[in-house]
Amino acid sequence: MKPIYNFSAGPAVLPEPVLKRAQEELLSYQGSGMSVMEMSHRSALFQSIIEEAEALLRELMGIPSNYQVLFLQGGASLQFSMVPLNLGKHKAAYVDSGSWSKKAISEAQKIKQLEVEVVASSEEQGFKQVPEVPFIAQDFDYLHITTNNTIEGTTFFTAPDTGKVPLIADMSSNILSSCYQVSDFGLIYAGAQKNIGPAGLTIVIIREDLIGLKEPISSMLDYKVQADHHSLYNTPPTFSIYIAKLVFEWLKDLGGVAEIEKINREKAALLYEAIDTSELYTSPVEIKSRSLTNIPFMTNDTQLDKRFVQEAEAAGLVNLKGHRSVGGMRASLYNAFPLEGVKALIAFMEQFEKNAKGAH
Repeated sequence: MKPIYNFSAGPAVLPEPVLKRAQEELLSYQGSGMSVMEMSHRSALFQSIIEEAEALLRELMGIPSNYQVLFLQGGASLQFSMVPLNLGKHKAAYVDSGSWSKKAISEAQKIKQLEVEVVASSEEQGFKQVPEVPFIAQDFDYLHITTNNTIEGTTFFTAPDTGKVPLIADMSSNILSSCYQVSDFGLIYAGAQKNIGPAGLTIVIIREDLIGLKEPISSMLDYKVQADHHSLYNTPPTFSIYIAKLVFEWLKDLGGVAEIEKINREKAALLYEAIDTSELYTSPVEIKSRSLTNIPFMTNDTQLDKRFVQEAEAAGLVNLKGHRSVGGMRASLYNAFPLEGVKALIAFMEQFEKNAKGAH
């Protein structure tokens, strides 16, 4: 089978060494005669897996001791509801920077007695940049942002100053790929299927003083219940947590988040240079907001875009079709995506452009 490069926005490419390690241990984890998928989540073996996963994540992100790390389910989309259910007592502020923040806003608006205010938006600019976030009134329960907009390809590289108001961040598509100070945030959440592991696991990092502020309608949706039970209130996504642990080990061996950010910047810079120096391709994103992990581009000819995606797939460059709301193409360059894949894409882009010019 010829090698392929997978540009999927998620579920996304995983490190090959992680997949090989999982394959080796699939039938018998540490000589137990059981797969991780088969063992009890209450067993000593799995307890060591989840504890090691947490310790590694704490080390990689520099998570302070007054933050809890939770391994939950329901995807980042469930956090759109869990955040306001747990933290929204009176009034919540949101930044609208794209499709996923709109969904977070919509879910918060369903919470009765919670006033939801959009304090900044880049919708009028077509979400081609992240908006400037003003210093907000200090009576908000929290301010919510999406640090990286997977669909639109824009990023907040620095956390806005919120004073005493807790900053909540959906980091689903750039957690562990760029350096952030966890202490700048009250709560960080992320679906695992982009930079962490398989779909099914959601990471929540929450400052302890924000746990137990309210009692939600369901124990499963209560951060306090989940924290008190160390993410084992019910059966967690055991295999996804195991793979996450292997990914954390892989990332630590590479040199950590600062090192992978350098690699991600190199990958992104190569692709943006190819786009910007081309006469065929354009980027819809303003330079200062450009994502390192999700890079949309287009030819400004929908039929040509369609042909590009088809021919790229035939050449082993798969999942390059852009989101329907943006169009064109999108290359997702998560941590595990190799530099060689970016170079292969650029070589294809150059040849495609020559062919397109020849056709005219």
